[in-house]
Amino acid sequence: MERKEQGGNSQRSKRTIITSLAALGGIVLASSCCLPLTPFLLAAGTAGSSAFFVKLRPLLLAGSALFIGFGFYQSWRAKQCNCQPSLPSAILLWFSAIVALLSILFPQAIANLLANVLGG
Repeated sequence: MERKEQGGNSQRSKRTIITSLAALGGIVLASSCCLPLTPFLLAAGTAGSSAFFVKLRPLLLAGSALFIGFGFYQSWRAKQCNCQPSLPSAILLWFSAIVALLSILFPQAIANLLANVLGG
């Protein structure tokens, strides 16, 4: 019986990590309208990808918020079942929430900061 509970906790922890990573991926894609990341990764298609993702930015941010909310819901449900989420999943979930909130509130400031850091 205890093994099933530990397996369920591990599965919930994996789901929380996947949800947090999906939210971070949405934030990265949503910020590509302000700072095209494609030139640093692929060195081509900057204008096309930026124009494409600027149209999807609200949907990507909404998706990130939904994934983060779902991650917090899973964390809350785990505590209701007397299962503690792992420390790395909790840290990743809170980090995702902070990055998403900053991306929503200060998109240009984050774009400027990334441009300064990556541009030298």
